[in-house]
Amino acid sequence: MKAIIFAAGLGSRLKPLTDSTPKALLKVNGKTLLAHAVEKLQEAGVTEIIVNVHHLAEQIISYLKHNSYHRIKFTISDERDLLLDTGGGLKKAAVFFNDNCPFFAYNVDILTDLNLSEMLRFHCTHNPLATLAVSKRETDRYLLFDDKMHLKGWTNVKTGETLPQNIDIERFEKRAFSGIHIINPDLFLFLNKTGCFPIIPEYLNLCNKHRIIGFDHSGCRWKDMGKPEAYITK
Repeated sequence: MKAIIFAAGLGSRLKPLTDSTPKALLKVNGKTLLAHAVEKLQEAGVTEIIVNVHHLAEQIISYLKHNSYHRIKFTISDERDLLLDTGGGLKKAAVFFNDNCPFFAYNVDILTDLNLSEMLRFHCTHNPLATLAVSKRETDRYLLFDDKMHLKGWTNVKTGETLPQNIDIERFEKRAFSGIHIINPDLFLFLNKTGCFPIIPEYLNLCNKHRIIGFDHSGCRWKDMGKPEAYITK
């Protein structure tokens, strides 16, 4: 099975930590975030991983060259010329996913005990265009799902913004996105944008015609290590 790890981000929220070290190589409990992500995916049966790089890319490339993982083959998606965000990064890597099999997309700054094998079984049972890991937790931005956990919209509860604009958010279940997806390669047939763009708005554009579903892992441990407060110890 294949996966993409999104490791190209600037890590702007983590400055000055990321001035000289890419976010993917910051350490938690003596292990880089990239290593945490790789090992998590490996547990779910992933054997081939493409890693996108931009900020301090040479460090990540060198790290992967000098740190071997049993039965994992790595490919680099080089975004040094232009940072492409999640949607553009996926599209650039599309040729890697040429086996017509579902694959994981994983944000490098996520730590969780979510069972990825269980999530994969859920995806294969329902066979949607994409499955998004989500949970009940406090945040400003939520994805909106119907009672079958089909994606229907998005809202920022702090600003009142919604997508679609006139959606009645009270009719839907609000869940926070956890930065982990399982994607059917058919998604690439519908990504018509070029350059830099995020993937969530594309899911929202597609969800009325194609099934995009949520996998609720509420109760699992989850932490966004892309925020500076995640590194504060008391």
